[in-house]
Amino acid sequence: MSLINDTVAWLIDSAQWSGGSGIPWRIAQHLGYTAITVLAASVIAVPLGLYVGHTGRWKNTAVLATGALRALPTLGLITLIVLLTSVGLAPAIIALAVLCIPPLLAGIYSGLEAVDPATVDAARAQGMTETQVITRVELPLAMPLIIGGLRSAVLQVIATATVAAFIGVGGLGRYIIDGLAVRDTPRVLGGAIIVVVLALLIDALFALCQRLAFRHASPADSHPQLKEKTA
Repeated sequence: MSLINDTVAWLIDSAQWSGGSGIPWRIAQHLGYTAITVLAASVIAVPLGLYVGHTGRWKNTAVLATGALRALPTLGLITLIVLLTSVGLAPAIIALAVLCIPPLLAGIYSGLEAVDPATVDAARAQGMTETQVITRVELPLAMPLIIGGLRSAVLQVIATATVAAFIGVGGLGRYIIDGLAVRDTPRVLGGAIIVVVLALLIDALFALCQRLAFRHASPADSHPQLKEKTA
């Protein structure tokens, strides 16, 4: 009970909610790192996922690559990048982006692959270009799975971004790393609780987005010609 009481006391202490090392600022840093990481990973995952999902090419290679990247240990990857470059935010973002690519890539190509081929053929029969097929047919229908991949990627980054504090950057990981250094268990537990709560809130937001995506009207509903062709 003493540990729980000490952790609660640490969490409600007004000193932890103000200043450059306060909880709001650390949360903002953590979310900032997550956003930068997802954007960096998207540069590779989005075009590659669209190509694989739309054409069906390189699928086996994509599956093998995503499986291999998922197996990489975050701390080991960050350490390797730091040794090859230098200490700072960039190595952490690169390492987290590498781990963020697999769920993003898998969500995109799996979503496009799951679209009914008859619907795609009907869109082409109506004279749509390949770009229009992707943007107006495949992407809307694949959106629930794409959001699912994004959801998985974001949650993974939020959970593993705490490791970034190991090389001196900010974020919620500072509470855990610094607390372990001085054996301040309430600080470690408090930091871990904040990470968990943040992850649960973000997960709930993405769950709502997925539900809305499932309810969204399909391209066939907005294009009667497609509906007739696929009927």
